[in-house]
Amino acid sequence: MSQRTVALLFGGKSTEHEISIISARSIARTINPEHFRVIPFYITRDGLWYAGGLAGEILEIDLSSLMRTSSREDAEEFLKKKILASGQKPFDFNFTGTGIDVAFIVLHGSYGEDGRIQGFLDTVGIPYTGCGVAASAVAMDKALTKLCAADAGVATAPSITISEPDYKAAPESVHEQIVRQFAFPVFVKPASLGSSVGISKAHHAGDLPGALRMAFGHDRKVLVEASVTGREIEVAVLGNDRPLASIPGEIQPGSDFYDFQDKYILNSAKTFIPARLPDELLEEVRRSAITVYRALGCRGMSRVDFFVNEATGSIVLNEINTIPGFTDISMYPQLFEASGIPFSVLIDKLLHYALEKRELTGN
Repeated sequence: MSQRTVALLFGGKSTEHEISIISARSIARTINPEHFRVIPFYITRDGLWYAGGLAGEILEIDLSSLMRTSSREDAEEFLKKKILASGQKPFDFNFTGTGIDVAFIVLHGSYGEDGRIQGFLDTVGIPYTGCGVAASAVAMDKALTKLCAADAGVATAPSITISEPDYKAAPESVHEQIVRQFAFPVFVKPASLGSSVGISKAHHAGDLPGALRMAFGHDRKVLVEASVTGREIEVAVLGNDRPLASIPGEIQPGSDFYDFQDKYILNSAKTFIPARLPDELLEEVRRSAITVYRALGCRGMSRVDFFVNEATGSIVLNEINTIPGFTDISMYPQLFEASGIPFSVLIDKLLHYALEKRELTGN
């Protein structure tokens, strides 16, 4: 393979900004320099782009340690000061002359995982890792994901979708509807955010107002979802037309549920690879992951999460993540490592599938 130039896109305007930086740092340190030349592009929370110098400096920051010993707010302030001190002007979006062959998108959450950056890259003619516009947008919306999964025959947890205008117009009526329809506890989730941001577990009716306020603080559309009994199982999927599913892994949350703190800050969850399930059920979960991946039209990569009840054999889709984490504790690379694909090889494959995807589809 001749050396290709890779634009590493990280940071972004979402609540997962810092996690994106940590993921990009892992990728930049692991990518094969014989195959790829990396140009980092850092996107601030305000949407400004910085190429080269400052972006490279930010990749050198051990943000994981800073967030563990301080807070996300302190990390945000640290980054603002770093930007001001650099004196560097934002990138002007003129990709001409940069020689970029492919973009590695490491933008978790809104503006990175929802189809918007994918549409921009399609417009300027740069191939990129992961799913295209439509699959990214659908997978980002939990309500739409449920519709596609159900149509493909994969079970999802019972839920209702509530819009912010409807809730503001009649909050008590909405509370009453939830109490009538569900047994507690229930989960209250923003429809279009990842990494468990804005999600809470309502144990009784009195928790609903606070849970809904928090969710609507992140999104204008919210899901109220029945609690499902089962092990939390994750499957990494890789590829285009003939996707490969990894060995399934299991998450044992360190708190009430697998939330943002548990995933990225405290690292208190326990993981089991392979998941503690019978072989036949593990294979069924892998098949279900491929079914969901294809039903949504995914390309390149995704992580598909389920609740699996060993006693009943039920497999229920939780969510699909089209740009999973690449931190040192992230399940996506760990699952493929356990499946015989080391991190460096995984990165090579993702970039290969990005280039192949353009040859197959034109974008």
